[in-house]
Amino acid sequence: MTAWPDLAGGIDGARHILPVRVYFEDTDFSGLAYHGSFVRWCERGRSDWLRLLGVHHSELAAGAEPSAFVVRRLTIDYLKPARIDDVLEVVSSCTKLTTATLTLAQEVRREGVPLANAEVLVVLVNRKGRPLRLPARVRTMFGAPE
Repeated sequence: MTAWPDLAGGIDGARHILPVRVYFEDTDFSGLAYHGSFVRWCERGRSDWLRLLGVHHSELAAGAEPSAFVVRRLTIDYLKPARIDDVLEVVSSCTKLTTATLTLAQEVRREGVPLANAEVLVVLVNRKGRPLRLPARVRTMFGAPE
């Protein structure tokens, strides 16, 4: 058996690309992808990008100060529908970085054609929900100077 492809997609320069397929469970009664499916696909793109960069949610949760990334704000524009069996790409890039937040641009596309564009502000918080400074290694991974 040949090696499995990387299920977390891949990093291309400063962006992450995650392939996803539209399954029956992703669609609504009209046969088109349900709007919430786009949100799930974007979440997978963000999570897998972090995973490929070596930042694992389970390690954050088990760290000296348990933490997690949470979505503070999500804006999404739906441009075209996706249909069952479509193969899509979720393309993610970091557009802004502060000491405590990441702003990501995400595009869900089919054969290069944008179907939805999202802007997502994520914050690292502790178990009490208080914002934390992003670790230096995370800031460096997303382009901040050391």
